Amino acid sequence: MFCPECKSLMISSAGQLKCRKCGYIRKIGKDDQMLIRKERREREIVIVEEEGGQIRTLPTIATKCPKCEHNLAFWWLRQLRAADESEVRFFRCCECGHTWREYD
Repeated sequence: MFCPECKSLMISSAGQLKCRKCGYIRKIGKDDQMLIRKERREREIVIVEEEGGQIRTLPTIATKCPKCEHNLAFWWLRQLRAADESEVRFFRCCECGHTWREYD
């Protein structure tokens, strides 16, 4: 229902309708039809397969780990400084889990 004074949407509260904008209050009568929606939707659950006890969801790249010299790592970008500066690329070794960063 809309407020007759300012035409804003009114909300129901304690058996009455109240306008948030101008404060107009009106009691809910028997002739008023209220649509109350109590429908809840379950959120979609994405199942991620695990490989070796670790969840593998990040993209991978062929690069050399400075710790174990394995040649495959996960990578992601993060904005660490001001918005006008470039992002920092992080790597995590798929073998030993060592994390390092690369500045562009």
